[in-house]
Amino acid sequence: MFLKSDKGLKTDWKTTQYELLVPANNKTTALKAIDAGADAVYIGYSKYGARVQAGNSVEDLIEVIEYAHKYRVKVYITVNTILKDEEIKEIESLLWRLYNINADGIIIQDMGILECNLPPIKLIASTQCHNNTVEKIKFLEETGISRVILPREITLDEIKTIRKSVGVELECFIHGALCVSYSGQCYLSYAIGKRSANRGECAQPCRKKYSLIDADGKYIVRNKYILSLKDLNLSQRLEELIESGITSFKIEGRLKNEAYVVNTTAYYREIIDKILQSNNLKRSSEGISYIDFEPDLNKTFNRGYCEFNIDGIKKDWATMNYTSSLGEYIGVVKETKKDYFCLNTNILNNSDGICFFNEEKELIGTNINRTEGYKVYPASIKGIKQGTKIYRNYNKEFDDKLKNTNIIRKIPVKIKVRETKNDYLFFMYDEENNCAIKMVSKRYEPAINKEKAINTLEIQLSKSGNTEFKVISTDIKIQTISFIKVSQINEIRRNLTNKLSEIRKKNYKKERGNKINKVQYPYKEIDYKANVLNEKSKLFYEKRGCEIKEYAPESNSDTKNRELMVSKYCIKNQLGLCPKQSGIKKYKEPYVLKDEFNKEYLVEFNCKDCVMKIRSKI
Repeated sequence: MFLKSDKGLKTDWKTTQYELLVPANNKTTALKAIDAGADAVYIGYSKYGARVQAGNSVEDLIEVIEYAHKYRVKVYITVNTILKDEEIKEIESLLWRLYNINADGIIIQDMGILECNLPPIKLIASTQCHNNTVEKIKFLEETGISRVILPREITLDEIKTIRKSVGVELECFIHGALCVSYSGQCYLSYAIGKRSANRGECAQPCRKKYSLIDADGKYIVRNKYILSLKDLNLSQRLEELIESGITSFKIEGRLKNEAYVVNTTAYYREIIDKILQSNNLKRSSEGISYIDFEPDLNKTFNRGYCEFNIDGIKKDWATMNYTSSLGEYIGVVKETKKDYFCLNTNILNNSDGICFFNEEKELIGTNINRTEGYKVYPASIKGIKQGTKIYRNYNKEFDDKLKNTNIIRKIPVKIKVRETKNDYLFFMYDEENNCAIKMVSKRYEPAINKEKAINTLEIQLSKSGNTEFKVISTDIKIQTISFIKVSQINEIRRNLTNKLSEIRKKNYKKERGNKINKVQYPYKEIDYKANVLNEKSKLFYEKRGCEIKEYAPESNSDTKNRELMVSKYCIKNQLGLCPKQSGIKKYKEPYVLKDEFNKEYLVEFNCKDCVMKIRSKI
């Protein structure tokens, strides 16, 4: 077993269940994610989620939950915005409604929710709570939070330190888009145009172009995507994350399309299953997913990949020349003609989308009209020269495959047939030892060909049709062998599957939340970064010995001269100007970021703690 360094970790490896947590922007995507192998999905209600574009009706949530629970898949509802006083009045009834439709948990940011009359539902502290210290996570655990979502900036060593100090479930991001700001600490979108990330309305200013200017007015960088990061990919670090104490592995992407979700889910399902099986560990859901395509993370949306801060090493995190999907590297242009170019490979197809970097290092995209072997005829050949590296950011064949893929998820079951003096007994049972029984009277004629009769019985009982079950074995031990029609055997099997499905539904174990406790907050005062926007949130902290010095900026307070962003990403490091690494002091500080509207922001560097800050300029 690979788990060698678990000494002192508050984890029982034998009973822990590991979860692949997948995003869904709507009902259809959620159902596909479940089929592809998700152990849990997170999905938004029509209000109060951190992605306002990804809201869903209660009716759709009910359908997702009922389907998910067939496979013991959990459904977590995002209610992770900060709330105004008039909104928090609605939250109490909403959470009770979500509890009554059997949602498995609620992801929250606003601590005012904990001052409401809550149902006994599992509460999950969103990454926007900025869960970056042992003290804060311990406080959340003792308060009654069941799970804490860690910041994307977390390192393996920090996870181990946290796990040694707390027993609460730990969830971390393993894949998807990276926010340049420390989780829950970004006010840039609100400062620019009053679109609050904490209210689900982030305008993604990190994906815009900026210029970087030093104190003498020298341009260090002109008109680049200075704050745009590559996507996270920790697919090669999952064993280490398990060993460090993570139990839930989260894919980012509630705004991503169905193809992205299905591809990434299937990819990580395969990797996680191999790790769990080789180490005799358990996953948290049931069922085997049968897919008819080869998952590939490079074939759906990605900005290129990095492992971000998992090792605490700052290395090539940014995508300064592009923010759109880079896709997969295809090959190098060997020659160009008037309307086509030749590659060193012939894997491109008609209608694929390709991109490349021009001489100004800008990412340019075009479509392929047709191909002839190694010859590629693009819609536009402008900028493509000999030696140009070609990437495919839209793979039509792969995308069509995903759109039409026939993914099936099945729960393994076994069937036994026994007999009494007067009856046959049919049993169907699953891995949880749920068992459906059908008793059939021996009213049939004796079989003339006994071997054929047993063979027919076995074949028909082994079929599962479009149910959620797959019969993996039949055990028939009877002495009285009768002739039973195929239609009659099928009716017996249908009766068993219907009964077992009902039994499993009845026996689904709904996890209860913890009691909310009043414990001392680890800090004596908090400012606007605590995102207090309503009176209940204020009351929550005050009852726990903490003074509110400032409300959230969304209370219409001024953002001038405020820290708008704190980041582990460092522009100086990205540009090779870090004094710790290069000793170069080519430009005079402070630096200024200027956006396309000529608004300016101060850039500060805390080299001691290795963080960068962006502040609104007075």
